[in-house]
Amino acid sequence: MTVTSKWRGAAFAAAMAMGGIGAAPAGAVTFKYAFQGDLNALDGYSINETFTSGAMGNVMESLTTRGKDLSIQPSLAERWEVVDPLKWRFFLRKGVKYHGGETFTADDVLFSLQRVKSADSQIKSRVPGDMEAVKVDDYTVDFILKTPNPILHAEWDTWHIWSKSYCEKNGCTEVQSGKATALQPFALKANGTGAFMIVSHEPGVKTVFKPNPNWWGKKEHNFDEVIFQTIKSDATRVAALLSGEIDMMDPVPLQDIERVNASGVARVLTGPEVRTIFLNMDQFRDELVYSNVKGKNPFKDVRVRKAFYQAIDIEAIKAKVMRGSSTPSALMIAPEFFAGSKAFKRHPYDPEASKKLLTEAGYPDGFEIVMDCPNDRYVNDEAICQAVTAMLARINIKAKLNAIPKAKFFEKCGFTRGKPYDCSFNLLGWTPGSGDSWNVIASHATCRDADGKGKVSPAALSSYGGYCNPKVDDLSVKILVETDIAKRDAMIAEAFTIMHEEVSHIPLHQQALAWGVSKKVDIVQRPDNQILFYWATKKE
Repeated sequence: MTVTSKWRGAAFAAAMAMGGIGAAPAGAVTFKYAFQGDLNALDGYSINETFTSGAMGNVMESLTTRGKDLSIQPSLAERWEVVDPLKWRFFLRKGVKYHGGETFTADDVLFSLQRVKSADSQIKSRVPGDMEAVKVDDYTVDFILKTPNPILHAEWDTWHIWSKSYCEKNGCTEVQSGKATALQPFALKANGTGAFMIVSHEPGVKTVFKPNPNWWGKKEHNFDEVIFQTIKSDATRVAALLSGEIDMMDPVPLQDIERVNASGVARVLTGPEVRTIFLNMDQFRDELVYSNVKGKNPFKDVRVRKAFYQAIDIEAIKAKVMRGSSTPSALMIAPEFFAGSKAFKRHPYDPEASKKLLTEAGYPDGFEIVMDCPNDRYVNDEAICQAVTAMLARINIKAKLNAIPKAKFFEKCGFTRGKPYDCSFNLLGWTPGSGDSWNVIASHATCRDADGKGKVSPAALSSYGGYCNPKVDDLSVKILVETDIAKRDAMIAEAFTIMHEEVSHIPLHQQALAWGVSKKVDIVQRPDNQILFYWATKKE
């Protein structure tokens, strides 16, 4: 389908006003894909989640992007240079238009820096809080730092650049308030510069994409239309793939991999994923919200945290729950991202040692707790949590499982909607966008209330457990600015050693990717699990 430039701007506005456009014409190539979870707000600043970042990465663009091999590449910035350790200069791409017709300039970059720092942004950690942007001219921006940052742009592929003029007209100068009870109108639309435009969006149901005929990049797909839909049921997703109702699904239930591969109509693309699945324990509150222990917080005692850790049979989870498709981990980061990871070993599975630790900590009869778990976000997430609660029962920990959809989980356990961190014990997954250990340490192991004034630091917004050790905080600051790789790796190892010994978290494993894909479709599968359909083709 071809569309003239003149028609495109009017069509975009009309589609947004009406909530969509008609079906693709006969002979058009339509790509349909499904995920187990929802796509809600079309604002990547409002949730720090890989699926949302990937979906919106087809529509919105950033100064940099990641290639098929995850290498950092130019996008809205054609090139950049480090003028000195405290100044990075970015040269912007000229002639780029937003889907609504606005011209991309330096003003949009300055505006997006301001927006990403707004109160309700969940991706503040993408940029240093004290970094400033200076407009040199319409297509040149200087970023001024207070301290050196050798990985400054490593996470910028998911810091999408918004149109300043569009947001001023549509009320999206700030990220939607976490106290809002419904999505604001701007969160139901998207105005990017990317290869695809969103023409209709029903949160939690279906989203329709059309190609951007004026995209500046090189087209590698052959789609006239892309339709995303939420299909929560594993069985329904598999049936839809095998019947041809959809062209791709994520994830394929591990027990169905052989069935899909034997179907003759679809195959399973598998590969290692750099996401780590782990457990958080609330170490922040003086009394747990969801426990029968009153007047104190058992998770503030390292013996209790280690007891939970050693009660978990990770090999049983790998064999029975993950069907062999996981890699047990001793660290909060995949080994691909930290060369020193081989030096770390998991605390051994030992229920008797766990019981002894609980007795020493003053809980010989165990205690009760609620475990919050998403049931539509990670591979076999609810099943993992069921296994964990059963294992904890063997050491007299009565863990009541609260398995809920990811939207409710992130709202409850994360710092959102005015209810910060309303969980005592939970399961989470994390992919470091920068591919660097600093991201994990800063996001999950730095003190929430670093200044002692009750304000959550931007880097710690993703710290659902509230672990805090000033030494790790100090190392995080030093790691970020260190340019000597050997010294930097030594400090990373020191931080991970402290976290390991103090059981800051309970790392479980890196899950494996399992995409079900029609044999008519070719698509690039990156280890960060972003579904980028601008790198896909379909044979009709």
